[in-house]
Amino acid sequence: MSTNGSNAQKMGLRPGDVVQEIGWDEDTDDDLRAEIEDLIDAEMLDEDTDEVVDVVLLWWRDDDGDLVDTLMDVIGPLSEDGCVWVLSPKTGRPGHVQPSDIAEAAPTAGLMQTSSTNLGPWIGSRLVQPKSGPRR
Repeated sequence: MSTNGSNAQKMGLRPGDVVQEIGWDEDTDDDLRAEIEDLIDAEMLDEDTDEVVDVVLLWWRDDDGDLVDTLMDVIGPLSEDGCVWVLSPKTGRPGHVQPSDIAEAAPTAGLMQTSSTNLGPWIGSRLVQPKSGPRR
């Protein structure tokens, strides 16, 4: 099987990126988690970290609660140029989240969706903080 790079590479991750993982559970994709840690050459940080992070990896399922509230919480440690990857189960899998739910939650939380990508049994939606004019 030929691939165009690993799923971690499709997500735009680079060696040295600081990645925080939130929402881990029994159903998360251990292969993807291993790919990410191999690519960034470090372990992902857990949700209790105080460090500034480049990427928040948010495993999200339909019954996980309020996505807007969670997004507003997870952007706290995010660097100015960082992004949030919301990973949700594909259509037909338990916990599937409608893409429109993510698209609607993002701007309410002060984020905008820039892309989505197929990551095996999960779909990844990339959210960023909009650039707001000149820096103060």
